[in-house]
Amino acid sequence: MNIIMGLGNPGQQYKNTRHNVGFMAIDKFAEKNNFPEFKLNKKNNALISENDGIILVKPRTFMNESGKAVSKITKPYTLKPKPLLVIIHDDIDLPVGKIKIVKDRGSAGHKGVESIIQNIGNKNLIRIRIGIAGIKKTEAIDIVLKNFNSEEKELINEAIEKTTEAVNILISEGLEKAMNEYNK
Repeated sequence: MNIIMGLGNPGQQYKNTRHNVGFMAIDKFAEKNNFPEFKLNKKNNALISENDGIILVKPRTFMNESGKAVSKITKPYTLKPKPLLVIIHDDIDLPVGKIKIVKDRGSAGHKGVESIIQNIGNKNLIRIRIGIAGIKKTEAIDIVLKNFNSEEKELINEAIEKTTEAVNILISEGLEKAMNEYNK
């Protein structure tokens, strides 16, 4: 079993904001890999689509409470072997459009990732970080809830395509291969 979760905020007003690139990437992955339509799973408070041993998840919690959804989704899989769990999220420290795959790392101040680590820890936690700014001296709130300009949209669309490819490699060929290919 593989669980791939994109982080974002629910609601139409957040749909195209920088904070929602995790949702955008999950949607693209679902589209490219012929997943069924996402359906609301009330028990887990998430939109879920399943296909061929892969569960795609878009939490219906706000970003800062993402750990609650991750905890609920992963709870049935506490026995060994644990499923591959991949979290896809925005990263303000990376330039727009850059992706980076990490494992067992801290949150670097990302509130959604902090929530996940508080709820399930970060051992074996694989994350795909999608750059949305590359600016460190700005209040995050001033960046994450804004839309991308047209030039940035092009870069983000490319990053989402790369993320989709990276997830496929992660699943089929493993973490090391995906990191070697996409952490350039």
